[in-house]
Amino acid sequence: MSKEIFDLEGKVAIVTGAGKGIGRALSIGLAEFGCDLVLVARTLSDLESVAAEIEKKGKRALACPTDVTNEDQVNDMVKKAVEKFGKIDILVNNSGISGDKPVLKMDASYWDWIMSVNLRGPFLCTKAAGTQMAKQKSGKVINVSSITFQMAIPNMTSYSASKAGLVQFTKVLALEWVKYNIQVNAVCPGYFRTPMNEAFFSSEAGKKVIEQTLPMKRLGEPEEILGAVVFFASKASDFTTGAVLVVDGGQILGK
Repeated sequence: MSKEIFDLEGKVAIVTGAGKGIGRALSIGLAEFGCDLVLVARTLSDLESVAAEIEKKGKRALACPTDVTNEDQVNDMVKKAVEKFGKIDILVNNSGISGDKPVLKMDASYWDWIMSVNLRGPFLCTKAAGTQMAKQKSGKVINVSSITFQMAIPNMTSYSASKAGLVQFTKVLALEWVKYNIQVNAVCPGYFRTPMNEAFFSSEAGKKVIEQTLPMKRLGEPEEILGAVVFFASKASDFTTGAVLVVDGGQILGK
């Protein structure tokens, strides 16, 4: 076996939530391994910034502003991706939002909002991109879930339920799509430094969380998820489907 098993040269990857944080790091990292990118998020300026970084590395990038909860927009995004690149090899469902309300203070619209982004979004993107992958008889779907699929944290019912649902979606779809030679796997991050949480983890309360709950006594950096995603995106995972890979610095071990 040679190192080329991880080479992604000539592959086309869609990454949702690509404008910031983990999605940005994954998009740039996949480009470094050889991918052309379809960058998906709601804010065009963020996507254009990532696209510029990718193009500096000699790879192509399509900035495609999309609300992943809107079926028409998702289908249009996939259509544009195929028109530009001719195929879709990899889909990374990274878009997601957090939710931290106790059930007795949560209304149905809040619950529906979390589920719409964290479950409906991956379903719509996977169905649309998977239609093209099934025609090709090849593809890699990588769902970014969370350690909360298994770990119970108070006041996180909506978020945890959505991420547990995404894991089960991954496993069942893996069986459904074996016949198309499409591998479907999930990466479950723990606490990573992102623009969304940086202020909290810089506070005294956030520092206490790091000290008391993270065995490595630090947050993960977005780039540290890249290895897991490259594995699932490459030939190295051709015999791996329905797998769930936790990347959390050991946090889940204490629960």
